[in-house]
Amino acid sequence: MTVEELVEEYSNMLFRICLVVAGNEWDAQDVIQDVFCRYIERAPVFRDSAHERAWLIKVAVNRCRDIHRFRFRHPQADLDEISAYCELPEQSEVLAALMNLPESLKSVIYLHYIEGYKTAEIADMMGISLNAVKKRLERGRKALRLTLSDE
Repeated sequence: MTVEELVEEYSNMLFRICLVVAGNEWDAQDVIQDVFCRYIERAPVFRDSAHERAWLIKVAVNRCRDIHRFRFRHPQADLDEISAYCELPEQSEVLAALMNLPESLKSVIYLHYIEGYKTAEIADMMGISLNAVKKRLERGRKALRLTLSDE
């Protein structure tokens, strides 16, 4: 069976399964793409079509679980919910720029400027060197300046 035939035959079934397990259309679509990419990359050999179908379902469900696990470990707040706490419109712009920083920069910037921790305290909390904290603060400030100057 070619990949096109495989997609034609199983994509609707996999989408329905992923929609239920993942809980939203976007993740379901991403999972289906991942499943077919893994199929192409690994080119598994199956005993029969039932074995092939079971493999596709198992990979899809496992990938959905991976997404749930990632979201549980890395929760993300909705920007609209957070911006409700901003007193001025400019604050929501800064908040949006802050939320788009990489996690390592975002946490250091937040702890230093929002929570008021000193660089040595941040280094202890995060288990990184003082120089790493200073460098992340520098990179974070630069990224925020670039983002906010573009807007």
